[in-house]
Amino acid sequence: MLEPNGPLPPEIYWRRRALAIGVGVVVLALVVWLVLALTGGGDDPETENTAAEVTSTSVTATPATSADATAEATAAGSGGGSSSGTSASGTSAEGTSAPDTTGSATTAAPVAAGQCPDQSLAVRVTSDQPNYRVGDEPAFTIVITNIGTERCERDLGAGLQQVMVYSLDGATRLWSNTDCFPESTADLRALAPGDQAAFSVKWSGTTSAPGCQAPREPVGPGAYSVVGQLGGLRSTPEPFNVA
Repeated sequence: MLEPNGPLPPEIYWRRRALAIGVGVVVLALVVWLVLALTGGGDDPETENTAAEVTSTSVTATPATSADATAEATAAGSGGGSSSGTSASGTSAEGTSAPDTTGSATTAAPVAAGQCPDQSLAVRVTSDQPNYRVGDEPAFTIVITNIGTERCERDLGAGLQQVMVYSLDGATRLWSNTDCFPESTADLRALAPGDQAAFSVKWSGTTSAPGCQAPREPVGPGAYSVVGQLGGLRSTPEPFNVA
């Protein structure tokens, strides 16, 4: 029965049988694969559980690791901040406990609304002479100029103009015209662009402190500088000598 019978040559019948067998094997393999895929028979339960555990552990451990890193960074920051804070605190404490005894820090009077702003003015101060003798009363001239493009008004009262004498290096403030003789009288001046207002101030040649709370001592021979201030504006230092 295995021998092919028919009008065609035997080789043709053998080829047909081989083809039919091959197709059947492929179909059977596809059916087996499909069954295994649907039932999950090829998966190892232990491997699956292990993978689930690893995933769970990883997910749980991640926030903890992040929290630890955050805590460590905070601790490190606190440590660094403590060291830095000590330095900053020391600087701050030093600035608080050792105020400027020379009185070089001068509080700028606020500019009233509607008056010439500081940026539209320029301040210059000069010494009437380059040289004085001990015992003289040096005279200074402070000039305020409207360098803006519009006409405006500004209170130039004597209490708002400050003329200050410093050591030549500017490190020590020796005197100010407002220390012992504060003046509150207003002097509102209208200044067109380019207009100037000049005022003369005399110095007794002695030291002074804000509020006139320190003894006034005669200033000896040496090189000094004078500075003018109006509001937040300060002039460049002008040198002079006392011999």
